Amino acid sequence: MQNFEAFGLPNFLVQSLERMHITKPTPIQAQSIGPAMTGKDILASAQTGTGKTMSYLLPLVSNMMASKTSTALILTPTRELAAQVRDAISQIFNSAPPFRSALLIGGDPIMKQFAALKRQPRIIVGTPGRVIDHLERRTLDLKETAFLVLDETDRMLDMGFTEPLKKIASMLPQQRQTMMFSATMPPSIIAMSQKYLTDPVHIKVGSTIEPIAKIKQESIQIQHGQKFTHLLKELDDREGSVIIFVKTKHSADSLALKLKGQSHNADAIHGDLRQRRREQVIASFRNQKSRIMVATDIAARGLDVPHVMHVINYDLPQCPHDYIHRIGRTGRAGAEGFALSMISPDDNSKWRAIGKLISGEDIDPQRVPNKPKGRSGSGFGGGNRRSDDRRSGGGFGDRRPSGGFGANNTRKSGERKPGGGFGGGFKGGANSDGARRFDGKPSGPKKSFGFGSGPKGGAVSRVQKNAF
Repeated sequence: MQNFEAFGLPNFLVQSLERMHITKPTPIQAQSIGPAMTGKDILASAQTGTGKTMSYLLPLVSNMMASKTSTALILTPTRELAAQVRDAISQIFNSAPPFRSALLIGGDPIMKQFAALKRQPRIIVGTPGRVIDHLERRTLDLKETAFLVLDETDRMLDMGFTEPLKKIASMLPQQRQTMMFSATMPPSIIAMSQKYLTDPVHIKVGSTIEPIAKIKQESIQIQHGQKFTHLLKELDDREGSVIIFVKTKHSADSLALKLKGQSHNADAIHGDLRQRRREQVIASFRNQKSRIMVATDIAARGLDVPHVMHVINYDLPQCPHDYIHRIGRTGRAGAEGFALSMISPDDNSKWRAIGKLISGEDIDPQRVPNKPKGRSGSGFGGGNRRSDDRRSGGGFGDRRPSGGFGANNTRKSGERKPGGGFGGGFKGGANSDGARRFDGKPSGPKKSFGFGSGPKGGAVSRVQKNAF
């Protein structure tokens, strides 16, 4: 589909899209809106930042126009994503909504939600925990729910919402349209779809384990105690908005405070913040009043801020798949983005697991390939550097384009002589939808990429090259 008019959407939806400067369907929208408009159940996967929200909102609103009583329930894993979906609905309806919507999330005043539900909204957007809370209080009735959407389904399962989702589904009518959207498609999602979906249309757009092509990646081997000093250098060298990911709530608060002490405009966001404060942090970042957001993985899914230029993994994630979702916060809607991962010695097993998820091969971050000088190999990221010299090396990348995931830069920040690198890069092969945690236990099938080599010598530019 080249335009939205071809789907047969109501005129007010097409006009709303034009007002929002959305003129051409993305691949996931082009493949899912048509079947969804006919009432088909949908099981769809696509990378973050590819337009999944509009893929279900447009047909859902269109189909609801044909009924005066049917309602819709949209479930998301996080408050932030739920709020963004509610905002998207408000943008679609503009100033004259044909029916009301309500936002049911934790941390939001319960009395405000009671009042919203009394106004009989036809679209409910919420997180599983708060939706169940209202069901148990009998302030929410799902008997007329004809449409169910599970957004970021894989994340909901990762967060332990399997039983809450089962409980909610048991209170829904059997006759309904259900749409499941996910960034990844592990076996648990397939099993879940067999319970909740009827003869679904399967849609898969792009790889669910590769980052978006326009995200240029770098990695740097560095001692943990040197991270903050090097982070300050990186922030000075980069322009635009930055999300810095850390592993704990305390680390987020601490790092944001240290950055403020160095005259950087930074805020922290994590699960312990009150909802109002979380909204303030996101609004400030989205409006570019603050340049830096220091976040735990709560912000890795669903946060849609188009102007994010850089993602920095100050700490590596606890789950390899979260690496993809973290760096997917940049490179939104076809824009170029940059990602840097800081890898301390005790992170090697995590970095290896990330590489294994993407490539299917077990790698050693410290391995030096025995290859002829200057030979290119594919990289796993946009570059691999050390913090103490500037020599190029093999391993996770090289300067020159070649096959596989993309060519990388390898450098250290002190010397300028050529030398060996960290090991081979990855070269192309089949994709894998299976996630693996760092304990090595598989949660899904995998297929292998070949194992390649990186270059051993040559000068290296400060700028990332040819990532993915």
